[in-house]
Amino acid sequence: MNQQLLAKTFVELADNLVADFDLIDFLRLLTDRCVSMLDASAAGVLLADRDGKLRVMAASDEEVRLLELFQLQNDEGPCLECFGTGAPVIVPDLTREADRWPRFVTAAHRSGFGAVQALPMRLRAETVGALNLFRAAPGPFDPSATLVAQALADVATISLLQQRSAHRSTVLNEQLQTALNSRVLIEQAKGKLAERQSIDMERAFTALRGYARAHNRRLSDVARAFIDDSEPLPGLVT
Repeated sequence: MNQQLLAKTFVELADNLVADFDLIDFLRLLTDRCVSMLDASAAGVLLADRDGKLRVMAASDEEVRLLELFQLQNDEGPCLECFGTGAPVIVPDLTREADRWPRFVTAAHRSGFGAVQALPMRLRAETVGALNLFRAAPGPFDPSATLVAQALADVATISLLQQRSAHRSTVLNEQLQTALNSRVLIEQAKGKLAERQSIDMERAFTALRGYARAHNRRLSDVARAFIDDSEPLPGLVT
């Protein structure tokens, strides 16, 4: 195993906090490196969407992409079982699993694969998907290579969850900033309306909110229109 490439891969999988983070490119890096370093003929990644439904997100080649899709369409195969249980599924000889996954085994042999191992992409209790390594020839998997593959899957999972967390944080911060900006607009509109109508600030706010609700508009939009005098607001100013 190329130790230098392995170290580089871990660094690349951990380096996800960048503005132009590309999820597909990130996962394709994972599959390609598994093939080049771990004696796998092909590799694929399935991730769960927000509804918990698995999707094919990356594959080292078209043959394995179609096989992964076949698993999902037929609802059977090691990758689905791995995701469902959160535990590795290691199959050195697919021929022996014909009763377990009859359609998948047939499709895998047709695609030229004789062995597969599916490794969970999991952090603690949360399983987000599965990393699937296919090999043309049947036979036992190297335990040390399996440990490395699981480590790569773990690092990728941490990066994915960190990216999701950062995205959620960014969205939350944007929502908070929008709310703060709206609050400033509303305060300005209250002051302007209170002065124009010779009323207190609370009555001005009640008038603005009542107008927004009566016209099915956002309060901040009404406030902005009033401040800018950008449109008539009949009934607000009397």
